[in-house]
Amino acid sequence: MLEALNAWIVRVLLAAAAVIIFLLGFLVCADVIGRAFFNSPVKGTPEMVSMSIVIICFLLAGYSVQSGSMIYTDVFASMFGVRGRACALLLSSVLGILFFGLIVWGSYEPTLHAWTSGEYEGEGALRVPALPARIIVLTGAVLVVISYVLHAVRAVGVLVTGRAEDEVPSVPTQI
Repeated sequence: MLEALNAWIVRVLLAAAAVIIFLLGFLVCADVIGRAFFNSPVKGTPEMVSMSIVIICFLLAGYSVQSGSMIYTDVFASMFGVRGRACALLLSSVLGILFFGLIVWGSYEPTLHAWTSGEYEGEGALRVPALPARIIVLTGAVLVVISYVLHAVRAVGVLVTGRAEDEVPSVPTQI
């Protein structure tokens, strides 16, 4: 149940990231054309692009972990069989939980501050609210932690049972 819900959420966020990337392409093209031909760039483009990059990265992070698309070296893990791959998955999951858990812990208070203070990025022509980016960083990191926890549970199951049907694949599978 949790795996299916997590898979659905990260796919929705993947689609949202694709839409943002598509729209960002139009914004950058409009900025370049405006700058080159009319000597008038689109105001606030640097602020929107910088915020969008962070947003896109954290929208995609949950999918990349959940689908097994993070950096994965099969050379060493495959030499040790099913349990070796399970150990490698467990170790990488624990490290991922720690790293993204620190991001969750470190971004919680700044997100609350952005909510209460109305924090903005940029000065002058366009001020972009920081809250959406902070919420997406926090949410994306939480989804990554959940994905890593699910990977760790699967790896522990393989280590305990050692059964072939629970085998951790040598190449991570797409869900």
